[in-house]
Amino acid sequence: MDERLRTLSLAEAQRRAEALFAQVEARGLVAPGTGEQEVSDRIRDLANEMFGTAKHWHKRILRSGPHTLLPYEKSPPDRIIGDDDIACADFGPVFDAYEVDFSRTFVLGDDPAKRRLRDDLAAVFAAGRHAFRADPDITGRQLYAEVERRASDAGWALGGWHAGHLVGVASHETWDGAVAESYITPDNDRPLRRVDRAGWRCHWILEIRLTDEKRGFGGLYEQLVDLT
Repeated sequence: MDERLRTLSLAEAQRRAEALFAQVEARGLVAPGTGEQEVSDRIRDLANEMFGTAKHWHKRILRSGPHTLLPYEKSPPDRIIGDDDIACADFGPVFDAYEVDFSRTFVLGDDPAKRRLRDDLAAVFAAGRHAFRADPDITGRQLYAEVERRASDAGWALGGWHAGHLVGVASHETWDGAVAESYITPDNDRPLRRVDRAGWRCHWILEIRLTDEKRGFGGLYEQLVDLT
């Protein structure tokens, strides 16, 4: 397999994830009165229905309300989604051996703060993607600082200790190098555009997590940052 085929395969995996979540929204799978686990299972089943995908490289996450503030590592009890709620879905399907990490946030009802957070997630992601594309030598530290600044300017905190990570052929849990070098984090001072020890080009997920501790909710938006 050459680099071009690998890149095209990652782009196709990303396209499938986008199509999956478009159908999640079109079918109204994230709905009031439904448990988080039930929605997660429905999205899993839809991925299998659309693409024959049953494998996910990380745990499937569907969190709502105050659960949206919790870090990835937590596994809260099931919660029923409310009428005026916010929910985020974080899925890592594997398409033809290629990983995807894709997250979107859904707002149910008309709460202006929740709607603004949802919209700002996409805006901060777009600003981060622009910064990545504008500087061929940008480091993990620099990109993290940029998205953190954009989040703060919009009135939110950037949740979590990183703003993204490497992605590739399943499973990226076997990433080589120091842990910090595999993440978009203040501790990563290496250029993001590089090759790994096997000589493959590094591809990156940009993960934007915005939180409002005072109001008790947050949201998530993530996908590949270096492919169109």
